[in-house]
Amino acid sequence: MAEKAPMIELRTSPHVRRAQSVDQIMRNVVYALLPVCAFSVYQFGISAFALLLIALLACIGTEHLFCRLSDKPTTVGDYSAVISGLLLALTLPPGFPLWMAALAGFVGIALAKVMFGGIGLNVFNPALVGRAFVQAAFPVAITTWTPAFAPGRFTEFIPSTLTLPFTEPVAVTQWVKDLAVDGFTGATPLALQKFGNGALAHVTTSTTDLFMGMTAGSAGETSALLILVCGAYLIFRRMMDWRIPAAMILGTFVTAWGFFLLDPSSYPTPVFMLFSGGLMLGAVFMASDMTASPVTPVGVWIYGLLIGFLTVIIRLFGGLPEGVMYAILFGNAASPLISVVTQPRVYGTSGKKRKADS
Repeated sequence: MAEKAPMIELRTSPHVRRAQSVDQIMRNVVYALLPVCAFSVYQFGISAFALLLIALLACIGTEHLFCRLSDKPTTVGDYSAVISGLLLALTLPPGFPLWMAALAGFVGIALAKVMFGGIGLNVFNPALVGRAFVQAAFPVAITTWTPAFAPGRFTEFIPSTLTLPFTEPVAVTQWVKDLAVDGFTGATPLALQKFGNGALAHVTTSTTDLFMGMTAGSAGETSALLILVCGAYLIFRRMMDWRIPAAMILGTFVTAWGFFLLDPSSYPTPVFMLFSGGLMLGAVFMASDMTASPVTPVGVWIYGLLIGFLTVIIRLFGGLPEGVMYAILFGNAASPLISVVTQPRVYGTSGKKRKADS
């Protein structure tokens, strides 16, 4: 009996070398975030753990609720809501009231994701929309900071964590005084630079402390080293476009360096700008959001450079010490336009023809 000839399958490009589903990519992003979450708990104790848990449950619960209300299969299994919950918690102060974190999770998923049609259709990063909401609604709570590595952080909550809904957040001033933490001023390095001792505050903040995560700040933004290592994992797995964080870091450095050269006594160093606040967390895990960033090779560079530039401008001249959140949201809004403007020329056509066709 004659053997059948082997079947040869012919396909046009692009040729997919390995299958990567949405849930596989999202799951690996969660893996990359877990060390950052673990360090947050180690740094700020059970209050940070409760914050992560509540924000996570709020995002997952909101997505599941709206899927049920619209008679659609639940999409919580794609891990996108998990990422939004973790990122939201990591951008909040460690002593942020839990009910406010739950509200932020609901708003972020409902307004920034569900209303746009779900995963892949959202224009803005849901975690940042949730944080922007509580930034406007609860300005005192969102700017109340606690010291890192406080004694007793694994046995007692930060007082403001368990504040009841719609009541005045519990003041943590006396609690911080009772801890007798040397050198803690109740502000982040960025806040000190802007509102405290002026631009010279960056001199009193050790670059090593900023890089390693030994300062006060949001729950997961402090360790630039750990965030970069986790981002390298995603780049190695080819699950993140390395050009976006690279462009954002480059844009921040160049802009800050320009101002520093103009007046070193009034503006902080580029290194301080890079390692302080939420720049690294935003560059690696938020600006690189696949659904809210451009898709063209040139566009991703413009997108990242724009966010880095805006971050420095808001930090130096805005009313708030931090500018990463608003810079990324602005970049998200500009992303569709950037993608359109930077579309590569179709092979075999002229630039004039492409312009006429558009």
